[in-house]
Amino acid sequence: MQERKVQESKKRVVENLVKYAKEYPVFGIVNMENLPATQLQKMRAKLRGNVVFYMTKKRLIKRAIEELKGTKPGIENLSVKGMPAVLFTRESPFRLALILRKSKSKAPIKPGQVAPNDIIVSAGPTSFPPGPIISELSQAGIKTGVEAGKVTIKQDCVVAKEGEKVKPKVADVLARLGILPVEVGLDLVSVYENGIIFNRDVLSVDESAYISNLQRCWSESIALAIEIAYVTEDTVKILISSSHAKAKALASAGNILVDEAIIKEKGREEEFFEEVREKMKVDEEIKHKLDAIKEENKNKEEHKKAEKLADELKGKGTLKEN
Repeated sequence: MQERKVQESKKRVVENLVKYAKEYPVFGIVNMENLPATQLQKMRAKLRGNVVFYMTKKRLIKRAIEELKGTKPGIENLSVKGMPAVLFTRESPFRLALILRKSKSKAPIKPGQVAPNDIIVSAGPTSFPPGPIISELSQAGIKTGVEAGKVTIKQDCVVAKEGEKVKPKVADVLARLGILPVEVGLDLVSVYENGIIFNRDVLSVDESAYISNLQRCWSESIALAIEIAYVTEDTVKILISSSHAKAKALASAGNILVDEAIIKEKGREEEFFEEVREKMKVDEEIKHKLDAIKEENKNKEEHKKAEKLADELKGKGTLKEN
């Protein structure tokens, strides 16, 4: 009878997993190894409202995945590792990864736990007076001294390398020094969405690097748009300014005089052009006057020549006076 109840209970768990997987588009697996119960409760509280959190045995999760193969293509490739739990959500896989990443907190490392990266004790003063702490630090491979009545660490020391198991003495010393080398939280293993499996390495996006890449792409696209004179809301002012500078350089090279004071005054462009037109009218009038003077001078010159010729003919007696 008891065995039948256990079997029924397991069956209901699998049915619930299948039901949630059909209801929610995103299905994720997390690893809860080395996660203290207090942190787990805090994280579940933070996730409530965005994520359905379901804890059960690895074997039952795999059975549910087998049953989902017909309706969720590719779900059999979902990785189930460590001490698993299942997350169901309508958030995108990347948004889910970000939520889990931000909900993590720092914690001391335990004896025998694998170092997530090189653990370094930095040189500098401590708050400890001379005493047994000197021996403890020495046993962890840390060189010390005494300055101003306090124990001082003489130089930086790597007490555990990435991938190594932390020794009990080292774990104790790190705790005494307040060094928290471990981030505790739900470790996202993989996520399924619409036939695609997103593994942890894909979902671990460096936000600062991502934003930096976006800024660099924007800058390069603006530079390209300016180079090919492509007008957009972001480039129009730069293009106009550039055109103005080139026009000034051209005017200077061609000795074309421009009243810069008028052009610089906002809203006086039309006035500038009106003045140019007036100047052109004056120039035209001056031209006409000069032409008239030239014509008049030309006529006078021809008249003088005629008079001179007449005088010469008179002198020779070939021209009779009337």
